[in-house]
Amino acid sequence: MALSLSRYGRHFFAKSNGFSNICKRIQGVNAVISSQPRRDLSIHEYMSYDLLREAGVNLPKAEVAKTPQEAYEKAKSLGSEDVVIKAQVLAGGRGKGTFESGLKGGVKLAYSPEEVKDLAKQMLGRKLITKQTGQAGRLCSAVLVCERLYSRREYYFAITMERAFMGPVLIGSSQGGVNIEDVAAEDPSAIIKIPVDIMNGIQDEEADNMAKQMGFSENCQKQAADTFKRLYNFFIVNDCTMLEINPLTEDNQGSVLCMDAKINFDDNAAYRQKSIHDLKDWSQEDEREVIAAQHNLNYIGLEGDIGCLVNGAGLAMSTMDIIQLHGGSPANFLDVGGGATAEQVKEAFKLITSDSKVRAILVNIFGGIMHCDIIAKGIISAAQDLNLKLPIVVRLQGSRVDDAKALIAASGMRILACDDLDEAAKMVVRLSTIVALAKDVSVHVDFQLPL
Repeated sequence: MALSLSRYGRHFFAKSNGFSNICKRIQGVNAVISSQPRRDLSIHEYMSYDLLREAGVNLPKAEVAKTPQEAYEKAKSLGSEDVVIKAQVLAGGRGKGTFESGLKGGVKLAYSPEEVKDLAKQMLGRKLITKQTGQAGRLCSAVLVCERLYSRREYYFAITMERAFMGPVLIGSSQGGVNIEDVAAEDPSAIIKIPVDIMNGIQDEEADNMAKQMGFSENCQKQAADTFKRLYNFFIVNDCTMLEINPLTEDNQGSVLCMDAKINFDDNAAYRQKSIHDLKDWSQEDEREVIAAQHNLNYIGLEGDIGCLVNGAGLAMSTMDIIQLHGGSPANFLDVGGGATAEQVKEAFKLITSDSKVRAILVNIFGGIMHCDIIAKGIISAAQDLNLKLPIVVRLQGSRVDDAKALIAASGMRILACDDLDEAAKMVVRLSTIVALAKDVSVHVDFQLPL
């Protein structure tokens, strides 16, 4: 990718499990240029099937079911002896995941409607744990029952927005049905990229060229090119940020079909794509990220113990980098944006402190559009209302910084202030270490120190 990322940008990549998530992380970082937090809607596979089928894309027969009995009936209605049952959770790596029930794999082959029913019993109402979900897992509330087709060849195809090309790019590979990151790591030349001029749209020559480079047989190249054009038009018309088909197959009957679909949509276009955004399944989201979205905050939970509250995604990532540089580990990415209110700052503190791992908090604000006194009011309100006992290090610079310092001083709250970011990072790392040690030996440490 052409975009250069900070250490924690690279951490996001490492945490991802699937090229779709890499695309999503890239788009999230590019959203720095926006004054509002950006989130990309992700919908279930069966919903993607319905939308793509309406767009004229060739897909296998498939039916969604939300009870074991319904899964049994759907399997019978497909009229195929062999079917594939796929858990519907918003996470990559389903096939290698494990259910709470002990069932291995969220994508299973079944040879009878009775077997489909039995598998559905072990999936529905249970959490599927994958590399991407962590031990928390994701609840499976529906399964997709698909006819089994026999692939002669499998390919990878995706469309996303690429900064280096200033617009959409077609991404393809002759190696589909596997983790595309592994393919790219082993042989970068196996990944084909063809940029599309967003003003002119996809051209026949571009679609044909992609089909040939990906290695479709001569009989299927025209079908593949037509599929690419339909997918691209769907991508543009529906304000998608990423569309991934893995695998795209050429079956033994000579047909080109999309066997799996992963689509993200731009939340900034929700006002004109209401029917699509109404499909959002909030039960699949991290509860903290749901709360953040409700208050127009940009939050991503991480694994460390130092809470971060920063304005601006670029500054937030730099703040996390400098914390790690001094031996600490950030507990979250939290960008309050350029126009946050005191109430939003208070909600941000609630999010940070809801994480039991957090041992200390670093607030790093550069006042531009966001005035430092607004942040100060939010910090004071949060500290008072939440009765915060954790050490808070505050580094404020920019618009109305003197007013902010005066507010904190007059509040009587003993918050640790620091003008230099490097010193602030060192201080918060030391404090988090002290708190961790104190907890280990059950010693109370009073961090209500004078300014």
